[in-house]
Amino acid sequence: MATVFWDAKGVILLDILPQGQCINAARFCSTLDRLKEAIRRKRPGLWRRGVVLQHDNTTPHSANLTQQWLQRYGWEILPRPAHSPDLAPSDFHLFGPLKRHLGGMAFETEDDLISELRNWFDNLDVDFFRVGINSLLSRWQKCTDLHGDYVEK
Repeated sequence: MATVFWDAKGVILLDILPQGQCINAARFCSTLDRLKEAIRRKRPGLWRRGVVLQHDNTTPHSANLTQQWLQRYGWEILPRPAHSPDLAPSDFHLFGPLKRHLGGMAFETEDDLISELRNWFDNLDVDFFRVGINSLLSRWQKCTDLHGDYVEK
């Protein structure tokens, strides 16, 4: 499983869960530690202004351990209704093109797949990411206007 943290400038962290492992609160907090360091390195201005994450309320995200981690570092969570892929930029903007790119490819090893993922993300134009993040604003407004109903029907 791959977790992608990105903003309007591009990918901040691509975290790969080793085969056979499960994501739990401790593993997610470890991923957040790596994200924290990646932000300090790649987006120092963001680190100073404050980090806002958008994620769903799955158990690893909503667990006490994760909530304590987020509070310790003062990270804000942008709430998102459950089962609302129309408000998740990775769902409505990132995964479709990635799926089309990988379609029909076969990989000898997991490392080959990971290498292809990194290559694909590294070669995306910054405008791709900007458009994805900026479209969240209009989708959020449309969802509000529809009283929480799905944006794409």
